[in-house]
Amino acid sequence: MKRILFLTLALFSAVLVFSQNDSLILNNGNTIVGELKDMDRGVATFETPYSDEDFKIEWDGIKKIYTNTSYLISTSDGTRYNGTIQSVGDNQVKINFDKGGSTDVSFMDIVYLKSVDKGFWNKVNAFVDVGLDLTKANDKMTFSTRMGIDYIAPRWLLGISFNTNITSQKEGPNTNRTDGALSYQYFLPKSFYIPVSINYLKSSEQNLNARWTGLVGAGYYFFHTNRFYWGANLGVSFNNENYAQPDSVPNYFLQKSVEGYIGTELNLFDIGDFSLSTAAKVYPSFSEAGRMRVDFKLDTKYDLPLEFYIKLGGSWNYDNKPVTGGSDMDYVLYTGFGWEWP
Repeated sequence: MKRILFLTLALFSAVLVFSQNDSLILNNGNTIVGELKDMDRGVATFETPYSDEDFKIEWDGIKKIYTNTSYLISTSDGTRYNGTIQSVGDNQVKINFDKGGSTDVSFMDIVYLKSVDKGFWNKVNAFVDVGLDLTKANDKMTFSTRMGIDYIAPRWLLGISFNTNITSQKEGPNTNRTDGALSYQYFLPKSFYIPVSINYLKSSEQNLNARWTGLVGAGYYFFHTNRFYWGANLGVSFNNENYAQPDSVPNYFLQKSVEGYIGTELNLFDIGDFSLSTAAKVYPSFSEAGRMRVDFKLDTKYDLPLEFYIKLGGSWNYDNKPVTGGSDMDYVLYTGFGWEWP
């Protein structure tokens, strides 16, 4: 009797555990059972009870998918859903909404998944990296750090970033550059979104103690796939600038100004362990005749085991009417070693 009861309980537990699992059938016919944690940039993260580390699986290497986990799901046309996923045919899946109802979509039209079953920390992504360059000539040393954290909700994204670059040398002035941003995006239907951000820049090269820039606008993703995404946005920005030598500021150059802006961003991630991201913004001034600023950045990343990576990148800032004593441009080239989570 005890043996029968034990076997019954074991069988019930096995069925219960299995019923809570997700399963994938790969193109080679193999089936894996566990938990599909997320999918981003064409790579799915899958956890199993028999492996110490999560599996990384190319999205186009999956033939069929069945989940009991509920996800935040984004498709290539910008539509966002909450629900589970079930294959219903070749290259077709059914999304069963959490609040009832369903819809069929192409499997490859799914460009983003994030589990919503595990609460706050499952919606967080973070990274930190550091770089150090030493040059014998003039005992020059450059130390750099970059860090950021994002929180992704069903209809919006909140992010914080902070970067520093400090150079010291035996002969010649020391230089420093610090920038950061608090950014928010609200996702609208059909690939539209509303970007809002507060940006900070300090640059000794441009004689700039601090530039605070608030931006609000509207954006659209022209392409959003498992290989890359490309979008553009435009709007208005408000500047509050504080220079190292305020008495030298010409009359035409105000410390507070209003600008328009137009920007674009491109991310490529279907190139093996490499990824590339770049963004540019042009700011024509509304309140200062003839003034124009440009911000540009480019980052490349090579993924290493255990979520480590190597990064190479740079940023460039241009102002055609700089303050007296400041350069019209400032740029930073960056190499670093970092770690991201999850």
